[in-house]
Amino acid sequence: MGFIDDAKDVADTAGRKVKEGWEDATDKIGDKVDEAKADAEVKKAEAHKDSVQQKNELKEQLRDN
Repeated sequence: MGFIDDAKDVADTAGRKVKEGWEDATDKIGDKVDEAKADAEVKKAEAHKDSVQQKNELKEQLRDN
């Protein structure tokens, strides 16, 4: 029975490692997706800031004239 018990332990360990590897991979993918979303939000906010800044500069120029 020792051989069967050893094989079962090896199979359990291999299954656990595969599961852990899968969880790590999905976590990493999720992290990259979150990072990409955050970068997109920052770019959108920067574009909005630039737009508002240009609008305000034009208004200021019109006031000076």
